[in-house]
Amino acid sequence: MASRIGFIGTGNMGASILRGILRSGLTGPENIYIFDPDTAKMEALTNDTGVRACSGNVELVGMSDYVILAVKPAAVPQVLQEVKESFTDRKVLVSIAAGISIDMLAQHLGQSRKIVRTMPNLPLMAGEGMTVISFGEHTSEEEKETVKNLFRGSGQVEVLEERLMNEVIALTGSSPAYVFMMIEAMADGAVQQGIPRKTAYRLAAQSVLGSAKMVLETGLHPAELKDQVCSPGGTSIEAVKALEKCGLRHAIMSAMKACTKRAVEISSSFESR
Repeated sequence: MASRIGFIGTGNMGASILRGILRSGLTGPENIYIFDPDTAKMEALTNDTGVRACSGNVELVGMSDYVILAVKPAAVPQVLQEVKESFTDRKVLVSIAAGISIDMLAQHLGQSRKIVRTMPNLPLMAGEGMTVISFGEHTSEEEKETVKNLFRGSGQVEVLEERLMNEVIALTGSSPAYVFMMIEAMADGAVQQGIPRKTAYRLAAQSVLGSAKMVLETGLHPAELKDQVCSPGGTSIEAVKALEKCGLRHAIMSAMKACTKRAVEISSSFESR
């Protein structure tokens, strides 16, 4: 891959995507440029990976074919205003900012620009992320494939219509928080029964990892896999009964609904600016 990739922002998400690209062998560090106002963070990443640091966002955009916008949503308008004059129709903007639509990005950058909206999640830091992608109308098939490859080094990729991006935040972007809470609760229950906490976290996390892998690899309905665990008159069905009594399904569905509502509010707040 001869394309040059720039990262505006090198926080947890940006740095993890960058490391995934290098890990996949898609391109070498000599073709990756970064800028972050936190110079210490930028210097540490440069020293660790061999990528090239830029003096500012304008220089980075000038050097890059694909620009990954990895800053907080509140910083997006200012950054786009700064680089607008340097952004040509030959470059591709890839945004990971939650709640900011392709149309909103185009309003700041130009309606003819090539824009991609993505929603990666935190597990990409472990190489097991889930990134959902929506493409703007001006991106070519070759560019779409390149963007997908940029994220494949950090996990799985799914293309989705942009109208569903706010809804998918609750399913992939925010859902690791629910899973972390479940692992914590499982470990608390184990500690209550006398199992050492460090051991409990490890056992709970591996159980969640293995269960998720079974869903992906078998293709079976989650309910069918649940039934395989629950023997007649056994321990697992008693646990399932207790979870149903406490409203586990309702709690998760309510959490996802609240998450989506907030995503829509954030999106609307940016569109009104």
